[in-house]
Amino acid sequence: MNFENLIITQNNGIAQITINRPKKLNALNKATIQELHEAFRALDSDVAVKAIIITGSGDKAFVAGADISEFAHFSVEEGQFLAKEGQRILFNFIENLATPVIAAINGFALGGGLELAMACHFRVASDNAKMGLTEVSLGVIPGYGGTQRLPQLVGKGKAMELIMTAGMISANEAKECGLVNHVVSQEELLPLAEKIASKILRNSSVAISAAIKAVNASFKDGVNGYDTEIEAFGNCFGTEDFVEGTTAFLNKRKPDFPGK
Repeated sequence: MNFENLIITQNNGIAQITINRPKKLNALNKATIQELHEAFRALDSDVAVKAIIITGSGDKAFVAGADISEFAHFSVEEGQFLAKEGQRILFNFIENLATPVIAAINGFALGGGLELAMACHFRVASDNAKMGLTEVSLGVIPGYGGTQRLPQLVGKGKAMELIMTAGMISANEAKECGLVNHVVSQEELLPLAEKIASKILRNSSVAISAAIKAVNASFKDGVNGYDTEIEAFGNCFGTEDFVEGTTAFLNKRKPDFPGK
C-alpha cells in the first residue's frame, strides 16, 4: 500500500499506521481521512494482521486536530455532510473494525485527533501527550463522535467540563479519568503498544472480533448488549477457534489458532 500521508509497516501479525504530516502536526485533512479508511479496510481484510497500532510521526503530535482551512467557509449542509461522511468512513469504521486497534498517542491529540484516538479500541500515551476537544474555541462542536465517546470513557461531568472549557489535559490526567490505559515515556510508547498487541496475538481473532461487537453493542441506542453477547457467545461454539482453544486447554498445550 502506497499513501501520500501514511506510512504502513507490518511485522509478525502487527500492523502500524503512522500518520505522516509532520509539518501540519499530522492534522487530518480529507485526503488523510480517505487514506486511513483505505488502510484500515485493507489491513482488516489481511488474514496475517491480528492487531493494528496507529500513531503520529515525529515527537510533537499524534494528530493536532482537523485541517481547519478545508472547512472554514462551509455552509450548514456542507458541515453536516463533513461530519456524517467522516464518521462513516473512519471514526465509526474504526470503532466497529473486527481487528483490534490501539492508539499510541505520542504528543498532541486535539479535536479530531482525540476523536480518532477515542474511536480506537483503547489508548496508550507518552508522558508528554496533551489531549482535548478544543472545538468550541472555534465556534463549533466536536463532529467526529467526540460528544458521544468522551462521556462514555470519562463520564458526563468530566466530558462536559473538557468540551466547554476547550481545555487540554496531560497524559497522567487522561489516565486518571480513564481516557488512556497506560502512560510511559515517548521512547517506551511503541514498544508498550507492541507488547500489548503481542498479547492479543496469542488469542483467538474470531473471539476478539465477537467481543468487540458485543462491547460496542451496549453503547448503541435500541440495542440490547446482553442479547448481542449471548448470540455472539453461542456463535463462537461453531468456530474452528473454539475447537482449537478448548482442545488445547484440555490437552494442556498452547492453542494454535487458525487466524481471522
